[in-house]
Amino acid sequence: MWRQILQRLVVLGAMLLIVSLAAFSLPFMSDADPVRTILISRTGDPALSPEAIAALRVEMGLDRPFLVQYLAWLGDAFRGDFGYSFATRQPVASEIFRALTVSITLALTALGAAVLVALPLGTLAAMRPGGRLDGFTTLMIQAFVATPEYWFAPISILVFALYLHVLPSAGWHDWRSLVLPALALTLRPMAYFTQVTRAAMMDVLAAPYITAARSRGLGMSQAVLRHGVRNGSIPIVTFFALWLAGLLGGSVVVEVIFAIPGMGRLLYEAVVNMDIPVLQGAFVAIVTLSVLINTLADLAYLALNPALRVRHGH
Repeated sequence: MWRQILQRLVVLGAMLLIVSLAAFSLPFMSDADPVRTILISRTGDPALSPEAIAALRVEMGLDRPFLVQYLAWLGDAFRGDFGYSFATRQPVASEIFRALTVSITLALTALGAAVLVALPLGTLAAMRPGGRLDGFTTLMIQAFVATPEYWFAPISILVFALYLHVLPSAGWHDWRSLVLPALALTLRPMAYFTQVTRAAMMDVLAAPYITAARSRGLGMSQAVLRHGVRNGSIPIVTFFALWLAGLLGGSVVVEVIFAIPGMGRLLYEAVVNMDIPVLQGAFVAIVTLSVLINTLADLAYLALNPALRVRHGH
């Protein structure tokens, strides 16, 4: 297992180097001149003198070769310094940290609720295939998968905020601000998690070790709880990691609708304002966390499934 951990760390380092190069190249791949953007943000005047542009270009080191610029930027990024936002003139690192804190809280709440519902529901549906609960589960999966966040979010605001007056419609103040956006984000992963759990548990229930446990006098529920839940929940680890990585920067619609200061909204505003330092820093932060999350999920998969360790000679 240690060899596999080392291999994944090497791959992780290589991927992060590629990500950093891609992030640094963003200004060079766009038509926007970062020097002009900075001067306009400072002065508010689009009429810029060539002398001012040339002086700032030298000050920022943009007159140096590409590789020299990249290595200097990489050294600063390694220390957590991504410069200052063009729009707010605040350190990019502090803005990303605040936004990530919000997005991680929102994503973990949504996915945690999804797992708490999906794991028992998918297990019970697998224990009685074709029954009423199984039919209800199938209907719920189809309904939730077909429910987009951009439709459910405004509907939930109309019902719970404007009509019932029990939850806030927007903002990020206390736990009540978390309920509606988390609910909007939890429906689709809940449906997928339930579907995956049901399929995995049906395979587990047909496995020989469950039959052996039943032959020793254990009831179906006891056999499932003692021997089946662990193996049946293994696919959830992978799906949880994928959804968590996706929600860190992919919940743009929900964060904009509910005015939540997370990574999705930060990216949206950075694109609108052509805020290149924020785009660079956010890109590195999101992809780095996504790679780390998926690496940890792979290691957790190995820990939960001893057969994989045996297959690799451990």
